[in-house]
Amino acid sequence: MTLKELAVKIGYETHSYLSEIESGKKVPTAELVLSVARYFGVTTDALLKDEEDLGDLL
Repeated sequence: MTLKELAVKIGYETHSYLSEIESGKKVPTAELVLSVARYFGVTTDALLKDEEDLGDLL
């Protein structure tokens, strides 16, 4: 999935905000974290834990 596809799926018109988060220029809002968690069917804790193996989420 591209950033552009994800942006559209979670209600953003463009992917620029997600790109800035990915590059470390911006910090995600709580609203974005909730939207992404809901879309992928995971908890916000799972998204925010750096050490968690992504394979465990699938």
